[in-house]
Amino acid sequence: MRVTLALAAAPDITSHPTDIVLVLDRSGSMAGAPLANVKLGAKTFLDILDEATDSSRDGNIGFGSRIGVVSFAEEAVDDTQLITSVDALKAAVDGLTAGGSTNHADAFAKAIALFDPASANGKVIVMFTDGKTTVGAPPAPVAAAARAAGIVIYCIGLVGSDGVDVSVLNEWATDPAVNISKPGATKIAIDEEVNHDFAIVSVSPPDKGCAMMVDAHRIKWTIDALGVTQNEGAALEFFIRHTGDTGGTKLVNRSVTYQDAEGNAVVFPQPSVRVDCGVVVNPERCPVPVDVTVDGCRDSLAVDLGDTYLESLGRIVQMDVTVKNVCPGKRVALAIILTEIDENGMEYQRGMKALTLPAHHYPTCRDVLVKCVKFVLPEDLDVSAGTPRSLCGPRNLKVRFIAHNIDTDYRCCEIVATA
Repeated sequence: MRVTLALAAAPDITSHPTDIVLVLDRSGSMAGAPLANVKLGAKTFLDILDEATDSSRDGNIGFGSRIGVVSFAEEAVDDTQLITSVDALKAAVDGLTAGGSTNHADAFAKAIALFDPASANGKVIVMFTDGKTTVGAPPAPVAAAARAAGIVIYCIGLVGSDGVDVSVLNEWATDPAVNISKPGATKIAIDEEVNHDFAIVSVSPPDKGCAMMVDAHRIKWTIDALGVTQNEGAALEFFIRHTGDTGGTKLVNRSVTYQDAEGNAVVFPQPSVRVDCGVVVNPERCPVPVDVTVDGCRDSLAVDLGDTYLESLGRIVQMDVTVKNVCPGKRVALAIILTEIDENGMEYQRGMKALTLPAHHYPTCRDVLVKCVKFVLPEDLDVSAGTPRSLCGPRNLKVRFIAHNIDTDYRCCEIVATA
C-alpha cells in the first residue's frame, strides 16, 4: 500500500506581501458571548499582524500587506475592502451584530471576490465560524475553487450559543497569524512511525530534502528550507505491508512529529485502511455468463443464448467455510461431507468433495475462506420429513468439514534401545 506524506509552506508576510480576508460568522447562533469572543479573537489576530509586518504596533499593516473584513449570516457582505488601517478594521469588527442563518458558500465567494487577481500578493482567507451551513449552496466546491486559485484557507472553529473559552479562541487565532508572519520553514524534521501492524517496505526519494528508514516502522524526513522565497509544497511516498494477525479498519500512523527552526505548527491527517487478513479460495468456477443488451424502446427481446448441458436434476446447495490458522507454505486438504436426515434421524450420504487449498506466502498464519462449494440434491432422493419429492418441501441436511495439512514438518526418528 502506498502512503503519501505532504506539507506546504509560504514566505513570511514581511518578505512576501500578503492580502488577508477575515471572514466572520455573525449568524443568529453567535448572539451574545460567542460574537463577543469572535470580535476579541479577530482583533487579537489584527494586533499580531500589525506588529509582525513592521516590528511595532503602530496601527498599520506594513510591507505591502493588506487586510479586509467579510461578515456573513444568510448572506455575506464586505465590511471593508483590503486596507492597512488597523483602527478601521477593528471598527468594522466591533460593528457586527448577530442574527439570521449561516451561508458559508456566500462567505467564501465574497472573500474570493475581494482579492485583486492582478496583485502579486499572497492570498489568505481566515474564517471564524461556529457551525454547519444552514442555507445556500454547498460550501465545499467554493472553497476548493479558492484553493485551486492559490488561496490559503484557515478555518477557526468556535462553539456557538454555548459560548467559548476566550483563551482557547486566542490560541486558535494565534497559530495562523504566527505562521503567516514567519519566514516559511527551515531545518524541517519529520519523524513518522507507522502502527506496528504494518511494516515499511520501501521509501521513494522525496521531491524536497532526504528521507531514510530508521527501522521497519519509522521514517525520518529532513528538509533544509521550504517556502522561504515562494509558496512551495513537498511530498514523500513510501510503501507499507500489513503484517498483523487481525483484520478490520486500522490507523496507518502511530505518530507523526514535526519541528522546524521557526516553531511552525503542522497537523497531519490520520489515514486508515480496511484490512482483510483472510486468504480467499474459489475451488469451483462459476458458469460463464452470456452478455445480453436490450436497446431502444423495445418491450421484449428474443435471443439465442447457445447450448447448455444438464448436469443434474435437483436443488443446488452452495456453502462457504473458513479454515482457521493456515500457516505459510502449507497446502491443506479439505473434505466436505453432506448427508440428509430422515424423520427418524437416519443419515443418508448426499455427496463428498475433497479439495486441495494452495499454500499462501504471507509472513504469518492466515484464515482461508473457501467460497462457493456446490452440491446438487436430486429430488428423487428426498428422504427428509415433509412432503416427499416436492420441490417446495424442506430438506434436512448435515455438513461436516475435515481439514488437514498436506505439508508437515513431522519426521520419524529411529529409537535405539540398549540394555
